[in-house]
Amino acid sequence: MTASVALRDPAARGRATALLVALLLLWPLLRVAEFEPGAIFAAQNLRTIGAFLAGFLPPETGREFLALLLRATLETLAIATAGIALAFVLAFPLALLTTRALAAAEIGPGPGRTRARLVHHALRALLTVLRGIPELVWALLFVRVFGLGPAAGVLALALTYGGMLAKVYSEILEAGEARPARALLEAGAGRLQALCYGLLPGAAPELTSYTVYRWECAVRASVVMGFVGAGGLGQLMDQAMKMLNGGEAATILLVFLALVLAADALSAFLRRQVAAAGTRGAVAGVGGRGGAFVAALLPAVAASFVFLDLGLGALFTRDALVQAGDFLRAFFPPAFAAPWLARVAWGALETLAISALGTLLAAAAGFLLALPAAGRYGRPAGAAARFLLNALRSVPELVWATLTALAVGLGPFAGVLALALHTGGVLGRLFAEALQNAPPTPRDALLAAGARPTAAFLYGTLPEVAPQLLAYTLYRWEMNIRMAAILGFVGAGGLGQLLYFELSLFRYGEASTVIAAMLLLSIAVDAASAALRRRL
Repeated sequence: MTASVALRDPAARGRATALLVALLLLWPLLRVAEFEPGAIFAAQNLRTIGAFLAGFLPPETGREFLALLLRATLETLAIATAGIALAFVLAFPLALLTTRALAAAEIGPGPGRTRARLVHHALRALLTVLRGIPELVWALLFVRVFGLGPAAGVLALALTYGGMLAKVYSEILEAGEARPARALLEAGAGRLQALCYGLLPGAAPELTSYTVYRWECAVRASVVMGFVGAGGLGQLMDQAMKMLNGGEAATILLVFLALVLAADALSAFLRRQVAAAGTRGAVAGVGGRGGAFVAALLPAVAASFVFLDLGLGALFTRDALVQAGDFLRAFFPPAFAAPWLARVAWGALETLAISALGTLLAAAAGFLLALPAAGRYGRPAGAAARFLLNALRSVPELVWATLTALAVGLGPFAGVLALALHTGGVLGRLFAEALQNAPPTPRDALLAAGARPTAAFLYGTLPEVAPQLLAYTLYRWEMNIRMAAILGFVGAGGLGQLLYFELSLFRYGEASTVIAAMLLLSIAVDAASAALRRRL
């Protein structure tokens, strides 16, 4: 008689313990975020959101509105393109000055070594400030100084994305083969020569690919900035929502979806072209097909500036600069009264809770949708899941926050749901790609040994992609902390709500404290996320 052996997962106790610890740590955040899922299904809230959504049908198709919509769409694309162009102009010299591989002072001791390192750290701190303050905050400040219009959006993108591009450019250059550049520096060449002939030939495809990806992100960001008067589709959407014109809002949302899908497709195509040029040994921007490709983009950049007619020269006249200086001086000194600091600390805690819980819910929802999107349940289910993921991420977080505030009321819980919906679409797409690219050997071996498909997935496929899924989640958390800091502009709590109130009341000292808290919180989350990713 054969004794039956109970098969148990040896890691089950460890997983259960980790889950219990995670729940204990999350409980305070759940309380801070006013996490009440039952509010979604409250009868009054369901009636309110149902009545609101019913107003979205039928979508507006009037000729006059469609003409206005077309211009707003072109304006959004032009803002993103012009903003990225200015960001590149800002990022290139900053990356050149902050890349250690191009620092002559790193070669050896010398009279200028200390000064060079001080400049290096000062510029690194500047990059942290530029990218740490959300672009919507920059846009709001520029709107207050220069007035409504696309110029505020372009300048906001230039600063925030300039900081991001410079940081990543520097990391890409430092990660490459540095010996040719170091040899040129030791021979007396300058930074620019060492870059062009030592680092750029190997790093150009990756640099260009990341710039194209950032343009895709800038398209989404330019939509969001319109909510504070920076032009484009966002401004049109904000007007439609405030006027409770659901038909116009529905049409704009459909354009959002089409624009995001088109930007994704174009971005993927451009990155493939850059990768192909790099594979054949052509350096993008220097020669070969890559150089022709980059040259073809210049007319699009020029057309964007002509279409927007920004009048940037007028922004840097003496009167404009004096006005900007007076406005900035109003933010100093920051307010440090104890009661106000307590309110800011609570707002920062709310923002942290919104970002953490929104990202966790997004990761869970994104993983569930990634399973059919990766093809596990057939083509019809996969197509439906991919469409849903695209729809979720095509709607900006501020629009989701407006809808969730109607569903559950004003407060941080609306922000949690808004982040979860948008980020769920983003992570679901990334998770699906990771699952599709997972090596099949471990799964096939388990299936051949008689394991069930579910067990083969859990113990064959999932362990292979788990580090990548966690890295994607942590990276999105870094981005979500910035977005969570501004969801309060539509009543979703956190630091954004404090900032919006203080700016509305012209209390710039208090607003300065809130902006500083946003920056410090962003730096802290970036550092925590980077540390966790290094442990994966």
